[in-house]
Amino acid sequence: MSAAEVVRATGGCLCGAVRLVAPQVSLHVDACHCAMCRRWSGGPLMAVDCGTALEIEGVEHVTVYDSSDWAQRGFCARCGTHLFFRMREGGGHFVPVGALDEPEGLRFTTPIFIDSKPGYYRFADETRTMTGAEVMAAFAGTPPNP
Repeated sequence: MSAAEVVRATGGCLCGAVRLVAPQVSLHVDACHCAMCRRWSGGPLMAVDCGTALEIEGVEHVTVYDSSDWAQRGFCARCGTHLFFRMREGGGHFVPVGALDEPEGLRFTTPIFIDSKPGYYRFADETRTMTGAEVMAAFAGTPPNP
């Protein structure tokens, strides 16, 4: 990756027990549609390539699962946040973009395993959108303001 294609980013888990520092995060966000990533993430896994230099603070709270012969998945043992997908050979880390503290300059570029994507969603679909306030109002049983 060239210097123009990477940024430094931080992130972590929901409970704060694990923090991530990634000195070289690719600006390209990929979405993996394979069955394993969908099962792990509850939908397509949107992740960024963080290379091999990912620093993990609170590593004692990280559990690693050998998900295949070629990769491992790490998550926080306290809150369950998905932290990384790591290649066994080479040690490259792919971090779910939602685990990062919103670095600037990221852009969605590549859906992968597109042949495994189920038919019930497409990123280009016209869908209803809701703000955070509208969602909270819906769950509280109060209709959102138009």
